[in-house]
Amino acid sequence: MNRVLAEADWLTADRARAWRTVLLVMSLGFAAGWCVFSRSGLDPLGKPLGTDFLSFYAASKLVLSGHATSVYDMSAHRLAEIAVFGRDVGYYAYFYPPLFLLICAPLATAPYLGALGVWLAVTGAAFLATLRAWMGPRLSLLTALAFPAVLFNAAHGQNAFLAAALIGATALWLDRRPWLAGVALGLLAFKPHLGLAAPLVLLAAWRWRTIVAAGVTLAVFAASSVAAFGVQAWTGFLAASPVARVTLEQGLVEPGKMVSAFAAARVLGAPVPVAYAAQGAVFLAAMALVLRRPGGRGPAAGPLFILAALLTSPFLLDYDLVMLAFPLAWLTRQGLAHGFLRWEKMLLLLGFLLPLVTRPLALDLHLPISPVVLLALTAAVARRGRVLGAEPTPLIPAKAGTQAFSGSRSLDGLGGSGSATKTPGSPLSRG
Repeated sequence: MNRVLAEADWLTADRARAWRTVLLVMSLGFAAGWCVFSRSGLDPLGKPLGTDFLSFYAASKLVLSGHATSVYDMSAHRLAEIAVFGRDVGYYAYFYPPLFLLICAPLATAPYLGALGVWLAVTGAAFLATLRAWMGPRLSLLTALAFPAVLFNAAHGQNAFLAAALIGATALWLDRRPWLAGVALGLLAFKPHLGLAAPLVLLAAWRWRTIVAAGVTLAVFAASSVAAFGVQAWTGFLAASPVARVTLEQGLVEPGKMVSAFAAARVLGAPVPVAYAAQGAVFLAAMALVLRRPGGRGPAAGPLFILAALLTSPFLLDYDLVMLAFPLAWLTRQGLAHGFLRWEKMLLLLGFLLPLVTRPLALDLHLPISPVVLLALTAAVARRGRVLGAEPTPLIPAKAGTQAFSGSRSLDGLGGSGSATKTPGSPLSRG
């Protein structure tokens, strides 16, 4: 049984494509049915389509009416949300800095459903374009759309597509275009909790050009928000920020919907101090993996940078796992090019399905698995990076490698850039 799971010979390309297609058809069918039975922008449960998007749309309405500072007044923001549909459909809070107001300000120039469609189309295209850059021209759009986090982000109308595009671009450009990497990272500051690990990772690798570019971009970004909305918007944001902490600690956002170590501890009944301690322990474990020699550099630096972001923040929802597409794409591409190491295919399968199963497992069975899976994927990416940077070393038997997974064809997106062949004498070519 251990060998069956570790080598996963049964996970062939044909099976992966078949399961991918089934999952995609089910996802699109559910989404289509949900929309068909919706009325006037409200779903069958009476909630707005794109739920969380209502928060962004109401913020835009306040900005366009000249009341940007009211975004951080929950009463005013709630009234703006009620005005969109003419009745109370539930409150969706706005905890983002004024930086994000620059991005979402134009949304209310269109009707709600039109703005939601444009928002998802533009940010989704940015995400897919970044993912294509990671995978190469053979990326399968079907596989990307079948990734469950894509549907969940679209259903929430959230900004994870945009955040994923920016952090994916940052990680992709760290070595090749460090200045552009810094620009992308600076723009990601609209969701600051995703960048908590970035300073440590960048400093450890002495990536000064990226650090400087990120600092300059953030300064320009912040100055632009002050010019547009005034200093009062920032004072309002800072005054409202403690509410976000209370929301996290008191479980006002259900911990089972979240994927952090903090939330996992809360699901298991731990008090808040223990939950913070668990988050800190996971952060240290992630840093130990990410910063292990060569200190944040090397072939795996990009995907490890993203995984560090996912493992650092205590406030992380399941739709934020859209970012996980990049490490999964990188690890799959390396496996198809060089042969899969033990447990890699199983971890790839778990990572791909994680957004689909993490919420029901946590809510219904009190099994918060996300931090464990994310840490295991981080260890797998770190191991792959060390192998790629090492001298030729025997690793796995041929039947457990590329041929067992893809035969003579690529995995049509899970695989990336072509059929999987192993170069004789490469570090990953032998058992």
